[in-house]
Amino acid sequence: MPLYKTIQPNSQTTVKIWKITESYDELIKPLDLKPNSLERVLGMKSELHQRGFLSVRHLLREFGYTDQDLYYDENGKPHLKDDKYISITHSFTFSGVIISSSEIGIDIEKQRDKIAIIAKKFVDYEFKYLSKTDEDYIKKLTVIWGIKESLYKLFATPGMLFREHFLVIPFMLEDGETIAWIDYKGKKYRYNTHFLEFEGFSCAFVTT
Repeated sequence: MPLYKTIQPNSQTTVKIWKITESYDELIKPLDLKPNSLERVLGMKSELHQRGFLSVRHLLREFGYTDQDLYYDENGKPHLKDDKYISITHSFTFSGVIISSSEIGIDIEKQRDKIAIIAKKFVDYEFKYLSKTDEDYIKKLTVIWGIKESLYKLFATPGMLFREHFLVIPFMLEDGETIAWIDYKGKKYRYNTHFLEFEGFSCAFVTT
């Protein structure tokens, strides 16, 4: 399937989402991969991961980039050679890329009940406004995880903890946006966050 969705939260930022319906062969055939990218994809044990990796390269093409324009730093954070900021995600049958002139992060997650079991590992302040009896409890937890994962990708600093260093301001799912903070080593950083859901998945992304 071609491009699934395009979102422009501001004039400097674009999000593109891909629904992965193609086979591995269909995805890899039109791509020109760098040797290390080809080595990475061939070394993946799961075809689902392979297809996620390749669909991201198709999203790059939608933006006018190639695999050669993308590289990763020592913390595993992706960068573009033209110094635009980029963040990447894929989960099961969806992948997403966000590109901006300022720092950003993105995450897509499948909405699953088991997130409630691990909630204490990434939620602290947010429990003040969450209710386990809320019919949207799982969806809200998934949004909070996605926002914190996006913040982690943006900041890319080893040692940061979702529960202790990231804070998501109360939100309603229908709002599609809220504010999030990073509180780390005595400094506070404020970010705009956006979220949406589709086909049992949640996508969250953060902008400065």
